[in-house]
Amino acid sequence: MTWRLRVDPIACDGRGLCAELLPECISLDDWGYPIIESPEVSGRLMTHARRAVAMCPTLALLLEDTP
Repeated sequence: MTWRLRVDPIACDGRGLCAELLPECISLDDWGYPIIESPEVSGRLMTHARRAVAMCPTLALLLEDTP
């Protein structure tokens, strides 16, 4: 099963914590909002991705399973 990162742009307020916790997949734009560089998550990054999702202060970062 493959998991995919997604950002809810309405909920996100650009704090940048997700990019600090998961720099392998997320970078920030000029205003501090996340850009998902690598949405597919598996293996060793799964633990870090789950932590980033759980730590998002606005619950804007989502981890969804893909069929």
